[in-house]
Amino acid sequence: MLIYGKAIADGILEVAKEGADALRARGVIPTLAIGRIGENDADEAYENSIKKTIGRGGVRFFSSTIPITSEHSQFERMVSGLNLDDLIHGVLLLRPLPAHIDEERIKAIMLPERDVDGITDVSMAGVYALASGSSLDRGFAPCTAEAVARVLGGAGIKIAGKRAVVIGRSLVVGKPAAMLLLREGATVTIAHSRTKDLASVTREADIVVVCAGLAAEGRDKRLGAGYFKAGQTIIDCGINTDADGVYGDVDTGAADALGADITPVPGGLGAVTTALLAEHTVKAALRANVDAKK
Repeated sequence: MLIYGKAIADGILEVAKEGADALRARGVIPTLAIGRIGENDADEAYENSIKKTIGRGGVRFFSSTIPITSEHSQFERMVSGLNLDDLIHGVLLLRPLPAHIDEERIKAIMLPERDVDGITDVSMAGVYALASGSSLDRGFAPCTAEAVARVLGGAGIKIAGKRAVVIGRSLVVGKPAAMLLLREGATVTIAHSRTKDLASVTREADIVVVCAGLAAEGRDKRLGAGYFKAGQTIIDCGINTDADGVYGDVDTGAADALGADITPVPGGLGAVTTALLAEHTVKAALRANVDAKK
């Protein structure tokens, strides 16, 4: 069975809109700013998609862009400006950043309170603390990682007590997704591109999250039926493109025919990930305007 993300995303946006409307009634407009360096068609298309989606959640949007030839100091000043603007509540930096930009330095100066995609150390520490039962009072979980758990919950798939394998160990998706599944009571194994006999590891799981970019070199690199079994739930976080369009890291048709439940690419996780940008921005606005909660 294919698990589509649209209905889950719509539910997230509906709740975000309610919160945004309550803030607007008190003169606060939840606002997301995107910061990027350089111009390209892919980033512009992504920005347009974000703008359209978060608008349905009651969130205002604007973009701040500087030329690709800009020095690190210029990009740092732009991020500092986004930190200081009282009309902004959430900041999303489009990555990967060019090689001449010190990403660690940029993450260090970014305000965790506005870090709606969980890239700062404070946000990441909070995600790890969540796995031990703490709350995330500053910063946010990375949207794609959080979308994994939200899609499972929205599809009515029980996480507690299940065996989950996360293929991927990045701080962007793999590790935070593993921590969020652990918080929900799953027994989690983190695998990666160097895991020996990966297929035997994934076939033992109830839930498989694929987020290691395994098929970036072509559709023939996708994980096929030999990696899965009937009754599993597979969350495909991969986003790859070729002349035929967008595809994930899993052979969706093969997994579906096997009897597994899987999120397709496109149509699965992406809509939920973008909807969470709206939710996080509204939450950031609420945190910044405590009086608006009353």
